Amino acid sequence: MPKVDNMLSILWLLKSGKRMTAQQLADELEIHVRTVYRCIDSLCASGVPIIAEAGHNGGYRIMEHFSKAPLFFNLNEQKALMHASIFARETGYPFTEDLNRAMKKLRQYTNEEQQERMDQHAEGVAVIHPPPDERQTSLLQTLEEAMSRRVSVDLTYAKGRDTESVTRRLDPYGIVYWKGSWYTVGFCHLRQALRSFRADRIVAAEQTGQGFERPAEFSAKDFLLSSLLTGTKVDQSLMKVRIQGHEQALSELCKHWLFAHTLAQRTAGEAVFELSADSLTYVPYFLLSYGKALRILEPTILIRRMVEVAQGMATHYQEMLESNE
Repeated sequence: MPKVDNMLSILWLLKSGKRMTAQQLADELEIHVRTVYRCIDSLCASGVPIIAEAGHNGGYRIMEHFSKAPLFFNLNEQKALMHASIFARETGYPFTEDLNRAMKKLRQYTNEEQQERMDQHAEGVAVIHPPPDERQTSLLQTLEEAMSRRVSVDLTYAKGRDTESVTRRLDPYGIVYWKGSWYTVGFCHLRQALRSFRADRIVAAEQTGQGFERPAEFSAKDFLLSSLLTGTKVDQSLMKVRIQGHEQALSELCKHWLFAHTLAQRTAGEAVFELSADSLTYVPYFLLSYGKALRILEPTILIRRMVEVAQGMATHYQEMLESNE
């Protein structure tokens, strides 16, 4: 009998709540007692809370809260885990190989009908995303493990293709997936401040022997949003932007990665956003893509900025047209 089957059989016997010695388990399953010891060790390494009690009435038993927990997943739970694994794998989740092994174990204990249903569900879900970068996957593994162990890393980082790489020491507080990219957030020893770094710009990451304390209640997700999205709650200098438009165009604008986080009020045919003043440099470029479907009611300064950007783009393409004639 394969080892995994022996482990599962031992688990079922112990889930009955009875104490059983290694010899009793061996006799019940008709295997050698040394095989029982090896299976018990593997179960413990997998996180099963098996308690060994010595003495005349001793033996192995499982902690009560675990023995009452369901061991198998129903079809909907299997479907949810499988769909989640598809999303994780396609977005470059750094521990995909471990995830694939876990899904294989899940399939191993399903009957033919369940496997067929799972395959049918898998065919109905797809994720469109660039293929994951193996080098980036390795870097993310290093960063996540350093974060969990609370040890600093020496990070070699390049801000752009043509810029020189800089090595700095970082206390990684977490990794975050946002808008198609992975980021790491932590305390930068070079800047003596919290910083976020895009994983695809990290050249190398190596764990050090230096430990650190992660701030209590710190959220890498919240910090990344506050640093990338102006107009969040952290930013106090906000201006009100009121826009009218066709319902479909307005709904799409409210789902946009920038405007969704700054939406203050939404009514039929109108939306109010709270943006920082410095967003005037780039917000017009997003709004221009909606053409005449949107109408800016306030502030006037944004309307003027839209005119400047539109005129600049018209001049740019007019010059391009003239040069090609």
